[in-house]
Amino acid sequence: MRASASMQSATAGRWAVATMFFINGFLTGSWAPQIPVFLVRLDISKFTLGVLILGFGLGALTFMPLAGYLMSRHGSRAVMRGFGAMAVFGLLLVAAAPNMPSAAVAMFLFGGLVGGMDVAMNANAVAVERRLSRAVMSSSHGFWSLGGFAGGALGGLAIQTFGHLVHAVAVTGIAILLLAAAWRHLVADPKPVARTHRKFSLPGTPAVYLVGLMALMSMVPEGAILDWAALYLKQELGTDLATAGLAFAFFSAAMALMRFAGDAVRNRFGAVATLRVSSLLAAAGMLAAALSPWPWLVIAAFAFAGLGIANMVPIAFSAGGNQPGMAPGTGMSVVTTMGYSGILLAPSAIGFAAEHVGFSPVFAVLAGLLVVVCLMSELARAADFSPQPAE
Repeated sequence: MRASASMQSATAGRWAVATMFFINGFLTGSWAPQIPVFLVRLDISKFTLGVLILGFGLGALTFMPLAGYLMSRHGSRAVMRGFGAMAVFGLLLVAAAPNMPSAAVAMFLFGGLVGGMDVAMNANAVAVERRLSRAVMSSSHGFWSLGGFAGGALGGLAIQTFGHLVHAVAVTGIAILLLAAAWRHLVADPKPVARTHRKFSLPGTPAVYLVGLMALMSMVPEGAILDWAALYLKQELGTDLATAGLAFAFFSAAMALMRFAGDAVRNRFGAVATLRVSSLLAAAGMLAAALSPWPWLVIAAFAFAGLGIANMVPIAFSAGGNQPGMAPGTGMSVVTTMGYSGILLAPSAIGFAAEHVGFSPVFAVLAGLLVVVCLMSELARAADFSPQPAE
């Protein structure tokens, strides 16, 4: 009876953490349709907007290690609740900012709160995996993608009909309701040993940084397709804007689809084999996109790459949260911070390189990075966790 109650609690926790992923994606996706209004409302240039968006990323990279430190003392559930309760107001803070200085502070805080919540919810997904003795990380990221799609798809119409501030209030209200629904069902991970974490310090285990590097190399291609695929199709292959926009759409759809299938694949074949095959599929897709002269084949190749990339980051995150002798939150904070820094810092470097050599060679180099991930795939063995005993 006790084991049955524990499994029911773990199952409820699985859907609760999926809801947190959805909220995080929904908040992030709802920001995208706010951008054109934000630009006009504050009367700023695209360069200034780029600096503010960089501030969002820097906020995330600042708060992510903080979330890891807090989890080492209080566990992922408490930290996720804390960051989540503040993050739901992040978009409203940005939408209500009346001038540049306040907008800069709001963007930094929004990025930091969403980033801190991100680390905590990934660590909590690891706790759920241990309770259930099966993978749920990939589908959890699938819920993030669904939230992002919902936020982006509905936001434009809402802003056009009701205005940007009403939209932000509505997003905040929906996020609060979802947070309230998930709140009591979130599972607690094993109580951290506070005495080993009296002050902030970086882990001394090299393996966790190698897993973080693997996450970074997995996320750079994702960021490259997000930021540059449309421009590649339009400028170098001569497509119209509507066709160029399909590149990321097809990539995202393929990635979301595979993320929901990814847990079953990983449970069947193991993290190492899944990562190895996924990275080679992604590399093949990126290389085909780099070499093809036909726009529709390039779009199909990006979608194929999405099938591979989909489960690479969730596996890296699971490996980070299951490092031997390390609190899940500590390993998770290192891996997520390193991984997300790839999406934050790589786009500008890719743009600079493409300006000199074109996008085709850049995408070919990114295919090479994915092959390196394949060669490092043995590091993902930590993601094949042992079941956690029922308490």
